[in-house]
Amino acid sequence: MRSDIVRPVRLADYRPPDYLVDTVHLDIALDGAATRVVATLAVRPNPKGRSGAALELDGDALTFVRAEIDGAAPAPETYAAASDGFTLHRPPQRPFVLTIETRLDPASNTQLMGLYRTASCTCTQCEAEGFRRITYFLDRPDVLAVYTTRIEADKAEAPVLLANGNRIEAGDLPGGRHYAVWHDPFPKPSYLFAMVAGDLAHVADEFVTASGRRVRLEIHVEPGKEGRCAYAMDALKRSMRWDEEAFGREYDLDVFMIVAVSDFNMGAMENKGLNVFNDKYVLASPETATDLDYANIEAIIAHEYFHNWTGNRITCRDWFQLCLKEGLTVFRDQEFSSDQRSRAVKRIIDVRNLRSQQFAEDAGPLAHPVRPELYNEINNFYTATVYEKGAEVVRMLKALIGDAAFRAGMDLYFRRHDGEAVTIEDFIACFAETGGRDLGQFMLWYRQSGTPEVKATGQWDAKTRTYRLELAQTIPPTPGQPSKEPMVIPVRLGLVGASGDLPLRLAGRPFDGIVALTEPSRTYVFEGVRERPVPSLLRGFSAPVKLVHELEEADLLTLFERDSDPFNRWQAAQSYATGLILRAVRKPDLPIDARFVAAIGTFLDDARRDPAFAALTLTLPSETDIAREIGVNVDPDAIFAGRQALRGAIGRALHGQLMRLREELAGAGPYSPDAAGAGRRALRNAALYLACGSGRAEVLAAVARQFAAADNMTDRHAALSILTLSDVPEAEPALQSFYERYRDDPLVIDKWLMVQAQIPTTGTLDRVKRLMGHPAFSIGNPNRVRALIGAFCSGNPTQFNRADGEGFRFLAAVVLDIDGKNPQLAARLVSALRSWRSLEPVRREHAGAALRGLAEAPSLSRDVSDIVGRALA
Repeated sequence: MRSDIVRPVRLADYRPPDYLVDTVHLDIALDGAATRVVATLAVRPNPKGRSGAALELDGDALTFVRAEIDGAAPAPETYAAASDGFTLHRPPQRPFVLTIETRLDPASNTQLMGLYRTASCTCTQCEAEGFRRITYFLDRPDVLAVYTTRIEADKAEAPVLLANGNRIEAGDLPGGRHYAVWHDPFPKPSYLFAMVAGDLAHVADEFVTASGRRVRLEIHVEPGKEGRCAYAMDALKRSMRWDEEAFGREYDLDVFMIVAVSDFNMGAMENKGLNVFNDKYVLASPETATDLDYANIEAIIAHEYFHNWTGNRITCRDWFQLCLKEGLTVFRDQEFSSDQRSRAVKRIIDVRNLRSQQFAEDAGPLAHPVRPELYNEINNFYTATVYEKGAEVVRMLKALIGDAAFRAGMDLYFRRHDGEAVTIEDFIACFAETGGRDLGQFMLWYRQSGTPEVKATGQWDAKTRTYRLELAQTIPPTPGQPSKEPMVIPVRLGLVGASGDLPLRLAGRPFDGIVALTEPSRTYVFEGVRERPVPSLLRGFSAPVKLVHELEEADLLTLFERDSDPFNRWQAAQSYATGLILRAVRKPDLPIDARFVAAIGTFLDDARRDPAFAALTLTLPSETDIAREIGVNVDPDAIFAGRQALRGAIGRALHGQLMRLREELAGAGPYSPDAAGAGRRALRNAALYLACGSGRAEVLAAVARQFAAADNMTDRHAALSILTLSDVPEAEPALQSFYERYRDDPLVIDKWLMVQAQIPTTGTLDRVKRLMGHPAFSIGNPNRVRALIGAFCSGNPTQFNRADGEGFRFLAAVVLDIDGKNPQLAARLVSALRSWRSLEPVRREHAGAALRGLAEAPSLSRDVSDIVGRALA
C-alpha cells in the first residue's frame, strides 16, 4: 500500500475556510475537447479564518488558461496554478473578484465526476468533490454562494441547456450556436452545482404549492422515452404534496427539473432545482419495469426532492456530517413510502436491507460510525451506515421524544438553520429543546460503530402475576473502537398470550409500549400478567440492534399466529426458519420440522387478506442472513444446501395449496403498479417459487407458461428468475427469448445479465466472463457493470465464494481493469469482500490473497486503496 496516496482527513482538524465566496458566475462554452469554463468569483476574507492566509483553491485534472484579480492579470510570482490546485499567495484582505479560465475535455472524463459526456448529453456530477474537476474552487460544503450560469453550445448538437435555478435569459449566437443563462437565488455549496446540455426530449406538468404558487415540472430524457416518465412525474407531484403536509416544506423555485442519463455512478443527485438521475430510476412501463422498479422510482424521486430542504437549503458543514443530509432524508423518503403503500411492509423491507448491508458493514473491517471521525477518501463513505443506519437513528429520536416534539424539532431546525451549513450537534440541539430532555447519551449513536446486541431474559411468576424482563446491552469492538459506552436503546414491546396482546402495567401505571434502555442492563417488572406470556420485543424494529432471546419454537409460533405487531409476526417466522436452516447446515440428515411447514400451511389460508405482507412472510431468510447468524467459518455451499432443504420441504408438502393460492390471485384486471396490485403479484410469485421447491414437473411447466404469457415485466422476470435458479432445461430457451425481445433496451437487458450472474451453479463464473464480451455489456457503463459483475459478487454467495478462489481472483482482475477509468465504481465492487474474514479458512485465505494482490498493484486509486487497506487492517 502506497502511503503517499491515502492521507486521512480528520473531523478534529476541521477549521473554517479562510475565505468565503458570495457569488459565482460560470460561463461554460461547450466545444468538444476544448470546452471553456470561465469562473468569476466574488471573494472576501472570512472573519473566522486566518487573517492574511493564502487562498488555496482545489483542482483536479484541470488545464489552467488565465487568471484575473479585479479585472487585471496578476503578476506570475503572486500565484501558482497546477492541475490539482490554484494558490493566490497574498490575496487582498478585502472583497475582490477573482476570474479563472480553464479548459476541459468532457468526452475523456471516464470517472463520471465533474463535467462529462454521456450517450445523450453533457452533464455534471459534483458530489462529493467533483466541482474541482470543472474549475478551481473552495470545493467544500461550508462555502455557500449564489450561482449564475451561462451555457453556450452548438444548437443542433445541444438544443437543451439547463442549470440550477430559474432561466433568466436565452438566445441565438452566430455560427449556429446558442446560449442560456440560469440564476439560482439560494446560496449553495459547490457540490450542488449542475448543468446539462444535449439533445433531450421532455415531458412537462405543473404543481400548485400550498401557498398557491405555480411550479413548472420537467423530466428530460433521451428522445423516444417520454412515454416511460409518467410514473416518475406522478411520484414527484405526490412527494411535493407530502412534504408540505408532513413537514411543512414548500418548493421555492419557479421550475423543478429532472434529467435522466444512462451513465451515472449513483442513483441520483439532488442538485438545486436540477436533479440528475440514473435513468433506471426514472423510466418505467409495465412491459419494461418490475413492481420493485416502480417502488424504487417512487422512493428515489422522493428522496432527491426531499433533499431540497434536508441537504440543499440546510446543508452539512463538512463531509463528516454527511448523515445529516443523507440519513435524515432516507428517513423522510421511508416515511413517504410508508404512507403511500403499507407501513408494515415497508418497515420489513427496510430492515431486511439494513441487516443485509449495514449489519454486515458493522461486523467487518469497514465498520465506521454514522458520523466518522476520519476518512481517507470521502467517496467511500456513501455507505449503508451513513444512509440506512443514519435513518434508523432519526427514527429512534422520534420514538424517544414523541411525534409532536419531533415535528416541533424539525420545524425549529428549518427555521433556525435555513441557508446554513451545520453539524449533527446543531440538529440534535433542536430536539433537545423541543423534547425537553438531555440527548447527550443519544449522541453515541453518531459516534460509536458496531451493532449493539440486546440480550433478553424473562420469568413469569404465576402467584404474583408478574413478569420480570431483563434487558442487557453490549456493543462489540470495531476498528479503532475497542470498548464502547452504553447506548440509548428504545425497545417497543408487549406480552402475548393465548388470545393476543395482554394488558400491562409497569411501576403501577398502564404501560405505553416502549422502554429506553440506557444502562448496561435493567430489569422491568410488569404487573397484572394473568397467564404465561411470550415477550414480543423490539416491535417495529424500534432500534438497529441484534436481539438475542432464546425463545422456544412453540413461542415463535405463538408470536407468528397472535402478535398484533406485524413486524414481529414476520420476525417470528423468519427466526423459526433461520433456526431450521442452521440445523440443516450443521446436521443435513435431520428432517425438517413439520410444525413449521404446517404453520405455513395455516398461514396460507389467510394470506389473501394482506398479500404484500404474506409474500414477505413466505420469503425464506437469505443466504446472507444465515451467514450473518453463523458469524465465523462460514461455508456458503452448506448454507445454500440448508436453505434449499427447507424450501424443498415446504414445496413438497404444500405445492397444491401454494398453486391454488397463486391461481386465486390471478386475473385481477389490467396491470397497475399500485400497492394492491404489486402485493398480489408478489404473493403469486412467492408461492410459485416455494412450490417449485417440490421439483414437480407440473409446477415447472406453470413457470414456463407464466414466462411466455406474462403481460408485465414483474411476472415475466419472476418466472425467468425461478427457471434460472432451478437449473432446468427450460432456462436457456427462456433467456434467449428474453434477450431477443428486449435486446434494444439496456435497462431491461440489465435484468437479463443479473439473473444469469446469480445462477448458483459451477459454470456461472465462466458464463459471466463470456457475457463480458457480449455486445450488450459495456465495462464503461456503471449500470452494466453492477448488473453483471456486481450481481455475481454480491448476489451469488456460492459461486463468488468458490472454494478454489477463482471468484475472488476474478473480482480483483476486474477491479484493476476498471480502477484506471472509474475509481468510484471499482471501489464499490471491492466492497463485496467486506466480510471475507468470516469465511471458513480455505476461502478466507483465497480472499485475503486477492486483497493483498490488489494492495500491491501499482497506481491504485485512492478510492480502491482505501477500501483494500481497511479490509486488510
